[in-house]
Amino acid sequence: MASSSGPPRSFSRRDTRAPTKMVDVPSEENVVADSELVPSSLASIAPILRVANEIEEDNPRVAYLCRFHAFEKAHGMDPASSGRGVRQFKTYLLHKLEREEEETKPQLGRSDPREIQLYYQKFYQENIKDGELTKKPEEMAKIYQIATVLYDVLKTVVTDPKKIDEETEKYAREIERKREKYVHYNILPLYAVGVKPAIMEFPEIKAALNAIRNVDNLPMPRFHSTSDVPDTMTPERVKSVTVNDILDWLASLFGFQLSSETVEKLVDKVFKNYRSWCKYLHCESHLKFPQDFDRQQLALVYISLYLLIWGEASNIRFMPECICYIFHNMADHVHGSLFGNVSSVSGGTYQTAAPDEEAFLRDVITPIYQVLQKEARRNKGGKASHSKWRNYDDLNEYFWSRKCFQLGWPMDHNADFFVHSDGLAAAIERPNQVTFGKRKPKTNFVEVRTFWHLYRSFDRMWIFFIMAFQAMVIIGWNSGSLLGLFDGDVFRSVLSIFITSAFLNFLRATLDIILSINAWRSLKFTQILRYILKFAVAAVWAVVLPIGYSSSVQNPTGLIKFFNSWVRDWKDQSFYNYAVAIYLIPNILAVLLFFLPPLRRTMERSNLWIITLIMWWAQPKLYVGRGMHEDFLSLLRYTLFWIMLLISKLAFSYFVEILPLIQPTKIILELHVDNYEWHEFFPNVTHNIGVVIAIWAPIILVYFMDAQIWYAIFSTLFGGVQGAFSHLGEIRTLGMLRSRFESVPRAFSRTLDPLSNQGAKTKHHDESEERKNIAKFSQVWNEFIYSMREEDLISNRERDLLLVPYASSDVSVVQWPPFLLASKIPVALDMAKDFKKKDDEELFKKIKADPYMHSAVVECYETIRDIIYGLLEDETDRMIVRSICYEVEFSIRQKNFLNEFRMSGLPSLSNKLEQFLGVLHTENADVGQYKSQIINVLQDTIEIIIKDVMVNGHDIIERAHSHSQDVQNSKKEQWFERINITLTHNKSWREKVVRLYLLLTEKESAINVPTNLEARRRITFFANSLFMNMPSAPKVRYILSFSILTPYYKEDVLYSEEDLHKENEDGISILFYLQKIYPGEWTNFQERLKENKDVEKEELRKWVSYRAQTLSRTVRGMMYHRLALQLQYFLEFSGDNAIFGGYRTWEPSEQEYRAFVDHAEALASLKFTYVVSCQVYGTQKKSADAQDHSCYTNILKLMITYPSLRVAYIDEREETVNGRSKKSYYSVLVKGGDKLDEEIYRIKLPGPPTEIGEGKPENQNHAIIFTRGEALQTIDMNQDNYFEETYKMRNVLEEFIKHRPKDRKPTILGLREHIFTGSVSSLAWFMSNQETSFVTIGQRILANPLRVRFHYGHPDIFDRIFHITRGGISKASKIINLSEDIFAGFNSTLRGGYITHHEYIQVGKGRDVGMNQISAFEAKVSNGNGEQTLSRDVYRLGRRFDFYRMLSFYFTTVGFYFSSMVTVLIVHVFLYGRLYMVMSGLQGAILQSPSIHQSKALEEALATQSVFQLGLLLVLPMVMEIGLEKGFRSAVGDFIIMQLQLASVFFTFQLGTKAHYYGRTILHGGSKYRATGRGFVIFHEKFAENYRLYSRSHFVKGLELLILLVLYAVYGKPYPTSSLYWFVTWSMWFLVASWLFAPFVFNPSGFDWQKTVDDWTDWKRWMGNRGGIGIQPDKSWESWWDAEQEHLKHTNIRGRVLEIILAFRFFIFQYGIVYHLDIARHSKDILVYVLSWIVMATVLLVLKMVSTGRRRFGTDFQLMFRILKALLFLGFLSVMSVLFVVCGLTLSDVFAAILAFMPTGWAIILIGQAMRPLVKGLGFWDSIKELARAYEYIMGLVLFAPIAILSWFPFVSEFQTRLLFNQAFSRGLQISMILQGKKDKTSPTPK
Repeated sequence: MASSSGPPRSFSRRDTRAPTKMVDVPSEENVVADSELVPSSLASIAPILRVANEIEEDNPRVAYLCRFHAFEKAHGMDPASSGRGVRQFKTYLLHKLEREEEETKPQLGRSDPREIQLYYQKFYQENIKDGELTKKPEEMAKIYQIATVLYDVLKTVVTDPKKIDEETEKYAREIERKREKYVHYNILPLYAVGVKPAIMEFPEIKAALNAIRNVDNLPMPRFHSTSDVPDTMTPERVKSVTVNDILDWLASLFGFQLSSETVEKLVDKVFKNYRSWCKYLHCESHLKFPQDFDRQQLALVYISLYLLIWGEASNIRFMPECICYIFHNMADHVHGSLFGNVSSVSGGTYQTAAPDEEAFLRDVITPIYQVLQKEARRNKGGKASHSKWRNYDDLNEYFWSRKCFQLGWPMDHNADFFVHSDGLAAAIERPNQVTFGKRKPKTNFVEVRTFWHLYRSFDRMWIFFIMAFQAMVIIGWNSGSLLGLFDGDVFRSVLSIFITSAFLNFLRATLDIILSINAWRSLKFTQILRYILKFAVAAVWAVVLPIGYSSSVQNPTGLIKFFNSWVRDWKDQSFYNYAVAIYLIPNILAVLLFFLPPLRRTMERSNLWIITLIMWWAQPKLYVGRGMHEDFLSLLRYTLFWIMLLISKLAFSYFVEILPLIQPTKIILELHVDNYEWHEFFPNVTHNIGVVIAIWAPIILVYFMDAQIWYAIFSTLFGGVQGAFSHLGEIRTLGMLRSRFESVPRAFSRTLDPLSNQGAKTKHHDESEERKNIAKFSQVWNEFIYSMREEDLISNRERDLLLVPYASSDVSVVQWPPFLLASKIPVALDMAKDFKKKDDEELFKKIKADPYMHSAVVECYETIRDIIYGLLEDETDRMIVRSICYEVEFSIRQKNFLNEFRMSGLPSLSNKLEQFLGVLHTENADVGQYKSQIINVLQDTIEIIIKDVMVNGHDIIERAHSHSQDVQNSKKEQWFERINITLTHNKSWREKVVRLYLLLTEKESAINVPTNLEARRRITFFANSLFMNMPSAPKVRYILSFSILTPYYKEDVLYSEEDLHKENEDGISILFYLQKIYPGEWTNFQERLKENKDVEKEELRKWVSYRAQTLSRTVRGMMYHRLALQLQYFLEFSGDNAIFGGYRTWEPSEQEYRAFVDHAEALASLKFTYVVSCQVYGTQKKSADAQDHSCYTNILKLMITYPSLRVAYIDEREETVNGRSKKSYYSVLVKGGDKLDEEIYRIKLPGPPTEIGEGKPENQNHAIIFTRGEALQTIDMNQDNYFEETYKMRNVLEEFIKHRPKDRKPTILGLREHIFTGSVSSLAWFMSNQETSFVTIGQRILANPLRVRFHYGHPDIFDRIFHITRGGISKASKIINLSEDIFAGFNSTLRGGYITHHEYIQVGKGRDVGMNQISAFEAKVSNGNGEQTLSRDVYRLGRRFDFYRMLSFYFTTVGFYFSSMVTVLIVHVFLYGRLYMVMSGLQGAILQSPSIHQSKALEEALATQSVFQLGLLLVLPMVMEIGLEKGFRSAVGDFIIMQLQLASVFFTFQLGTKAHYYGRTILHGGSKYRATGRGFVIFHEKFAENYRLYSRSHFVKGLELLILLVLYAVYGKPYPTSSLYWFVTWSMWFLVASWLFAPFVFNPSGFDWQKTVDDWTDWKRWMGNRGGIGIQPDKSWESWWDAEQEHLKHTNIRGRVLEIILAFRFFIFQYGIVYHLDIARHSKDILVYVLSWIVMATVLLVLKMVSTGRRRFGTDFQLMFRILKALLFLGFLSVMSVLFVVCGLTLSDVFAAILAFMPTGWAIILIGQAMRPLVKGLGFWDSIKELARAYEYIMGLVLFAPIAILSWFPFVSEFQTRLLFNQAFSRGLQISMILQGKKDKTSPTPK
């Protein structure tokens, strides 16, 4: 190497491989590329490349040397380039170095060694020498990082250490000494020296640091070399370990990684769960505080230890009692280390040797993680049964028993807990394979796929309903009147319900044993004994009660006579009564305890042996679910709610459903029918049992389902009343706001101003205090208005009309916003001008009648006076103004105003003042001209006042003459020429001018300001919320600190410019679409751009992104919290001058800036943290995919834009361990730097965290350690927030510490959501209304009075400490916790939490807006509810809630979805029952009875089903909530419009979605996360796509019901006089039509002819394509058909048998129809049915021959194949001719036969699918597939034909467009133009 040019070129092997795509980075991104795209195995060179990029502009040669050093280091780390992406990256870097070597030359020295030394010295002098005194810690951290890297490079370039200058060495030593003081930090720069940030000056920070750094009494660790410590623990490493604080001491003791962060120090709260765990296991707590030791220091040691364990626990954080076990042993170790005790585990002395910093992770966390990982692999991606693997709950519940102490400490890795049945060696050698051995048992509970879980979990409800049904049937049968209950015989019969109860209890005991059998090996003996004894006792009662009852019956017969013979010697007839009394003793005791909730709660939570023994029989002892009983008042409220509901439901059921059917049933039972119309297998069965079952089955189902309807009715009524009492909707229109605006500032002061709250305790307020309160209100109100202007919701004019002046001290009246005063001045002028009388008092009385008019008049006068007087500099001019004002005020006092002033001159004066103010508030670059204009208009104004308005104006002129002559001669011509032009530059003065100009020029009332509906909604909601019940705001220093956590995966962050202009198939771009959807906001945006044209493209991207569901929208909304905190600090700590001066107009001095701005930002940082968990951010950073890299870039921009934003991600690195490449995983937290992100924390993980559980909760869990504070709000990335709502955050947080009865603190605060996607289309509107009703009235009633609100998703606020010590903010077990959010609520409730709901604050939320998106969302939620049904959480809540709370829980969670499924089942049962009656001939025979013929009982009962089906359950709460918040007239109007837009079609369709996916999930599984997509639905969905999505869930079921209805209409004999019958069947026809055609009705351009043609072509292509490996379902029917059976591939034998049994229902069609064919000649012989199967087999055989012929002969033997087809055709004609001519076949027979055989073929397909392995083995699988393809063709044709016919008519497409987008039409939309692609190319678009 030549010393002048650089390092030698022969330093390494030259890579010759061509560069890959990783090198092809756009030029503007190269700065980012080479440092941010470093392969994970070379991560240590990334800081070097960052430094190179940082200094490249300053010294390119030194940057080159840095890159050279990075290359050498990379080559040394991986010489063979074996790591992933290493070869490509080294090749790229080498090419760059070759280029730079030629292009760069030294600038400071002659050689490279000299160059870098001189640059190093220069860098030190310029940046470090005096930097401590001038630069902030974060700047110094970056500078020291650069200096450290430069010195490393310097040592590489200067090969001889002796050639390094002494000065350079001196600087390097100084940097090394101080380097640890300057590191990148999160919030607190703990080690910073020099300039102290304001946050470090807060007293609470100083106190906390002093406490945590107090290590005086702690023994310093003794370092010992141990065999298990890795080689990395070198002596140098040992010597460098220093103990600065308690965290360092614990890390040195146990080997924690030193990047965990501490939180608050409340021992009771942090360790409440640990202490409860110790008491439960009857072990001594290791939280020991000796009297002679510093208690605070020891408490901090324990808290720090717990948080260090929790912070490094990774996935084990989902196992809170496992963490308790770890802490229990480590706390014992700490205590022993401090006090020299003997270990309670090993018996030896405690070792204080400090292992390496990964010892805890390696020795404690990783072994447990590996157990989790092995169990997760058993899950097989969600395809395995839950009972075959152990989830998080199973492993955590291992630590609920004393068996966990067998693990020992240090934990014995050979213990049974760690020895997995798969075998450790197999798992290590083949990590991706799963071998099967003897499975470990489940713990306490087994999730088995069966509907019996519903009975087992809610057995008390089912027993109650069944017993009530039995009692009502008995009463109705024997008496018909409820009074009949008092009849002895009837009452004795009713007592038989206890026999039913005994059998049902026996069923429950049996299910308990059967469903938990896989967990028995993990159960304690007492639990098993309890199960067995429960079963035995239930069995005894099931025998004793029937025997006892039989002994009490007079003249017994049948079965009762049999039992009676057993007890014929027992003469006492009251035995049964005694038996019932004994049987009811447990229930009576339960009722007594029910009314004594404190006693029940105390008993359940007690760990005393005697109490445990007493409670043992009532419920199994578990760690969770104890003492969940509410206080007596709450219990009374929800008990009364349910008592009223049950009375209504049972009365309805008795009088409408049961009683009317009793008499017809009696008649049917007595009828004798022998003229069957088919072959009856059981002709001698008496009493027509089949008919009775057919009639009663749907009624029984309705009986069990209609409680859901009654719940909807009662919850709507109660929720509406409660909302009214909560003051919801009191201000819902602008008119209401205007009428109450005067009281809004007072309400603001009462609720949102802590200083006013303190003063509110005194009854008297002086005027100055009132004005100060208004001034404070104006700061917040104006920031609210400005935020809406920034969001383009309002225009500049509307902004000015809505602003409130900061200071009202300049005028004598309150200055209200101009929108209240608009038109008041012109009206007052007209009033004065037209006033003919001379009585001042009457005129002023008219003006004062309108307070706002009076205020506007006074303000205008005083403001004009002040403006003119302030402009004038000449004393004579001022004297004239003073004289005019004196005359005005004196004449008003003397009530002589109308005599002294001419009202006729006011209009001309007003016009001139408008001109004058217009000149003042315009900007003119020519100062001379501007001044001249002002003078001219001012002189004209004064002249009009003196000459035209004032009667005696000449007197003022004369006095001015005399005064001017005293001052100087001949001043008359120079009046009003000397003005203070500099005043026009004053910001507050100009605002005053703008306001006055608006007051004078607004001729019309501003009643429609703002015009934007969203702006109106936000203004009225904010104003209304001030009058609602909310806690008083605390001072900003005392706000609970809180964090916000948002999980993010790969969703849109910010739309690119390409995204904005990319057109769909109709030529529509997102930008154009949004311009039409939001025309007003687009106009406002263009107006705002005129003020800042330099950022048009970037602002345009933001404008579009902020109207979509993007991460940038969410981040912008959440960061309003920081602005709100800063404003709150300003209002509390600023002086009166600053407050009256205005938040935006205040111009502080340098000292004030230091005192206020720094402290405000510091306080905001202390109280608020926002973490976005971008799971794959690290992958996106290195990805070559343009979309991923765009996401990375946009997230980085967000961090740079918002410096307080933090991003957490999972980093995957390749590391070499013992010569082998190994992947390591880290949780990393970064923040934005100048140009790139800066790493703050990096915590190593035991393995990939997302492999274990569901993606979203695992994503949250890995990032939760980076959150801070006492509260944690969870926010989805499709949410938004608003400035005015963030200002109320401190009020909401007060709910955590607000005093409540029994001092019960909430653990989750539920917040209201506003769905902001409702304006896009009618579907979006339906979904928005549905969601809004749920998050308002629905959750309102759940929280109070029902007390069963859980966590239904974001934006709830968690008590952070409560939840991090109890398993986190969600559950994450695969599949079973698919709906992860609600399990957080379940977990919180089971662990003694308390969940509330608050509606005075709201957060925005986006929802799905397209049909397919909504259906995917509903399918996901239904899947989740199906999994919930199987879960242990639902079982425990259902069992451990009291009866009425259990009812609330059932009907608001899984019960709703089960009722949806039952609703669909009712339709099937009804129609199949009627089909049986029609086809058998029973209906015809029975209808001959007049009493039956005239009965409407069945139809009346089934009418309730239609209510559920049509979605009226969902509409009721909607109407109530809209009525509350918008008025009931609007509610009724919205309801009518929704029905006209086919809302019932939509809700009926979604009913099918719920029923299908809920039922399939419980039977077969198959649940999965469904990405719904959150984009704008402005495209047409292909027919094939809709067919794929809805074929099995809707189309097949719809066609089945269609055939049933057709058959019933053809063969049935309906009641001609029953309108209810037609209503019921009409609702079923409606259901069929909705299920078959709703996807096409709600599909944009669904009836456009050209698209219909394209859809048909696409569908045919899809149907004809062959499948295979790698062929996606959307490309081939075969692949899709195979994927549709995925659930059957992994179901158990029970699921297959059920599928086969259900498929047998299709055979009834063929059996029934063939006996009604004319060709059958009324024969009832079984041979008719046998012959029909021969025909069916023949048809199938012919189809098989054709299919086989086509496959085998279609290509090579074309002629033979044609001959075969011809022969088959001729044979078919011959057979049909014979049948028609000889056998009497008719055309109707042909159509009937089609209806008969089509379902049979479908049944064969379903059975073949269920028995797939067997069918494949027999070789019939291809035949089944071809038969299925034929059926799919037929179904497609049936569905497509109506669409094609309707597409012929253009008006249908136009009508559909109006139907879909009616809401948009009402706001000026032109969707028809959008959908037809008629884009206005001239529409203005920023370029």
